[in-house]
Amino acid sequence: MSKQNIFFFSLVLVFFLYPLCNSSFALEVAVSPREIFPGDAFIIKVTETKFSKLPPASCFGKKYHFSPCGEHCLIAVGAVEIRANPGVYPVNVRTGGKIKSVDIVVRPRSFSAMEVTMPEEEIFLSPQNLARVKKEERKLKSVFQKVNHRIWEGNFMLPLNNEISSQYGTKRIFNKKRISTHKGIDIKGREGEEVRASNRGRVMLAGELFFGGNTIILDHGLGIYSLYMHLSKVGVSPGEMVPKGDIVGLVGSSGRSSGPHLHFGIKIMNTSVNPLSLVGLDL
Repeated sequence: MSKQNIFFFSLVLVFFLYPLCNSSFALEVAVSPREIFPGDAFIIKVTETKFSKLPPASCFGKKYHFSPCGEHCLIAVGAVEIRANPGVYPVNVRTGGKIKSVDIVVRPRSFSAMEVTMPEEEIFLSPQNLARVKKEERKLKSVFQKVNHRIWEGNFMLPLNNEISSQYGTKRIFNKKRISTHKGIDIKGREGEEVRASNRGRVMLAGELFFGGNTIILDHGLGIYSLYMHLSKVGVSPGEMVPKGDIVGLVGSSGRSSGPHLHFGIKIMNTSVNPLSLVGLDL
């Protein structure tokens, strides 16, 4: 083979092999929405010509997990803490030893406050009740730390299509002495009204909690969990797989509740987020 042919053949190899050896350059990362508020969920979508393995992603000091969303497409759901400061934050995706970053903007938001008057014994717990609460908190923490494969299918939905009586992030001031931040939303409901699964998930808890009363927790995979509290009846069992929209329980006023309603919460990678922000994502 002549030197001219060898040179030409080498150029052809470089032309075809260079994109394969540098596939990380083809990586496309998109975040939506690009502007969020403290406590909101968001989507990370990655597209590339070929994935040899699932790339890791990180933002706000947390790692997020991907699942397929079509041909050569991956999707993850992230979240920002309610205490996050306004600013610009990078969402980092690592592949092929390189990092691709896309900025996400956290806008300032003020949350409402409400004063609540209650008997003192219901605000400051007895040693026995406090011990029970601490034990339940440890149990819930162990549940929310587990990251399983994706179970959810499509968009999330509200489990009860009624008026919201208390928004996410509301500060409750009890007897002007104790402040508590609402980490979910309260949805008005009549005693016995049907509560439905926000998405397909596996029942991780179906029982009574001190504050939440009759409570259901569904694992939707990839670190996403939904919580349904103050139920009058629990209609599912631990380990059961529940389709999206199926009835999981009935509205009630169990636990620390002043009347029939549903407390609906969402956890993403152990972060309590605004359920409305997750429901609003196009998954």
